[in-house]
Amino acid sequence: MEYTNLGSTGLKVSRICLGAMTFGSPKWRDWVLDEAASRPLIKRALDLGINFFDTADVYSLGESESVLGRALKDLGPSRDRLVIATKVNGPMGDDPNQRGLSRKHIRHSIDDSLRRLGTDYVDLYQIHRFDPNTPIEETLDALNEVVKAGKALYLGASSMFAWQFAKTLHASDRLGLHRFVAMQNHYNLVYREEEREVIPLCRSEGIGVIPWSPLARGFLAGNRGKDGKGETVRAKSDEFAQRLYFQDSDFTVVEKVTEIAARRGVPNAQVALAWLLQQPGVTAPIVGATKLSHVNDAAKAVELKLDAEELRALAEPYRPHPVLGHS
Repeated sequence: MEYTNLGSTGLKVSRICLGAMTFGSPKWRDWVLDEAASRPLIKRALDLGINFFDTADVYSLGESESVLGRALKDLGPSRDRLVIATKVNGPMGDDPNQRGLSRKHIRHSIDDSLRRLGTDYVDLYQIHRFDPNTPIEETLDALNEVVKAGKALYLGASSMFAWQFAKTLHASDRLGLHRFVAMQNHYNLVYREEEREVIPLCRSEGIGVIPWSPLARGFLAGNRGKDGKGETVRAKSDEFAQRLYFQDSDFTVVEKVTEIAARRGVPNAQVALAWLLQQPGVTAPIVGATKLSHVNDAAKAVELKLDAEELRALAEPYRPHPVLGHS
């Protein structure tokens, strides 16, 4: 496994981050693994040298954090060798104050997340989306208090427009508050709109890029048909993916991935992740897994170096998309 700095910080993270949205309770989504099924995947990630784990309070309504926290405590190395990230914003109940980025919700959410994770701090605390209903100054001040209290070491953000992210960075600088050090955004071979403004902004500001859905919810694995049906449980029930991808050009990209993967003698996932790992500014893709092979392929992708012609062939079929994933 390779390690790199998270943005301009001194924090060292593995080039692959294991995402925990697939761990928790099948009652939340039918493709989510329960605790017993999740543990072997977390153990495999640890064995492969992955030290970076990402979850969110809203995943399985807290159960993802609980499952990940217990597994890391039982299976992992000491806390100082782990990098744990979680997120805040999504609805955690029916009350209007159980969501968003208000000072009140952040205060309760960080304590709830720490309790479920079984740790006294998280390494990276991220806003799950931009909250247009709360002044950004209120959110940043509340997050600054979280850091000052020692409950989080670094702050991060996820999917928003470049102008929104620039506004938050400017506000934190203007007010002398801790600024975001990482951007968790939607970025993969069939969705590259982030290359226009968000990623250049991140590179300019020293922000680490940790893309979500690096395999396009399995689409780049080649398991989806143009009829919207697929082989996996998630492919059969994931209507959200059908709103994100499925342009004709998306399938052309998958054909190129499949062609190069066959020539290399590796699965599609390794090629798609290797491409992302070689893009300027990318720190660590966040990879979800429901099988041991998914974790193995992610780790092997770090070693797979695509040549200039392969990178060109993979990028060439792309056609613009509407902005997707900010809400």
